[in-house]
Amino acid sequence: MATRAYQEGDWFAVPLQWNGFGLGLVARANRSGVLLGYFFGPRRDVVAELSDVQLLTSKDAILVGKFGHLGLKGGEWPIVGRIAGWDRRDWPMPEFVRYEELTGRSFKVVYDDGNPNKRLREEEIQPGVAEQRPKDGLMGAGFVEIILTKLLA
Repeated sequence: MATRAYQEGDWFAVPLQWNGFGLGLVARANRSGVLLGYFFGPRRDVVAELSDVQLLTSKDAILVGKFGHLGLKGGEWPIVGRIAGWDRRDWPMPEFVRYEELTGRSFKVVYDDGNPNKRLREEEIQPGVAEQRPKDGLMGAGFVEIILTKLLA
């Protein structure tokens, strides 16, 4: 597939494993292809239209996380479009949580608002807080497709 250009504020379709599509938004992007995305349902049989996303907000997302750009770059994830007046302040960089399996400790991880791959700091937090934030890590395109398929089943 041909390489496609994308930018912050672009809405795109994510093909699900069996059939249909989820929906995503590029909220942050850096030059090395690490993106912050907000992802939405419901499962659609066809790629969404730009009019389908007009009323969605960051609070409507069913998944928020950092992901690699290969689905977009390779064209497997069709770009739906960009809404005029998109403002990154409406789509904040969240605090993430990292859980250490070996020690049982949890950490709040903060990234630079302009670069989803630049970690600024982390601090230990109580383990119960871990479920309240997106998980730290970088999702590959295939992993995003798997998770969205499960969430939208």
